[in-house]
Amino acid sequence: MSQLIRIHPETPSPKHIQKIVDILRNGGVIIYPTDSVYGIGCDINNKKAVERVAQIKGEKVKKSNFSFIFSEISETAEYIKPINRNLFKIMNKNLPGPFTFILPASKKIPKILEKSRKNLGVRIPDNNIVRDIVRELGNPIITTSVHDDDEIIEYTTDAELIYEKYENQVDIVIDGGIGNNEASTIVDCSDGEPEITRQGIRELRY
Repeated sequence: MSQLIRIHPETPSPKHIQKIVDILRNGGVIIYPTDSVYGIGCDINNKKAVERVAQIKGEKVKKSNFSFIFSEISETAEYIKPINRNLFKIMNKNLPGPFTFILPASKKIPKILEKSRKNLGVRIPDNNIVRDIVRELGNPIITTSVHDDDEIIEYTTDAELIYEKYENQVDIVIDGGIGNNEASTIVDCSDGEPEITRQGIRELRY
């Protein structure tokens, strides 16, 4: 049975962060807060965990659109192809923040995911909990949004309600406070120039 764990959003406990990282390293799947909606994720390098996340979403891994969460822009260099200076400035101005930047993927993408994508969604949320997790883990985690079954409310914002729904499907749900019910802004940069393909919680600064 999974756990519901409360973590202070501003000053996450290192002990709690280490516990979550241990779960990820053992192939665990977690639900965690971001600066937009709650996300489901796992270690990008754990094949079985990636398959579990896809199964929870009702998707095949090869057809999934999982993004990666990083803790800093510098960490993205290994997983994306080199970007132009203007694009780097835009990312630097908006990250950490509620944006998903779609960028050309490098050959360092794990094999289970590489055939499904030429591009990679890059997230660096303005959220200390998930960034501390990634930093301690030493590599990105997969992210995909927790959706609500309600026809009007697209995203569940209450971690306790999320836990009730997913307690038998994930290993841990992190309660980092009430989440937003609006997703990140998607910025498609696959052609070298930023194009907003989904306007989310915040406007892009150029």
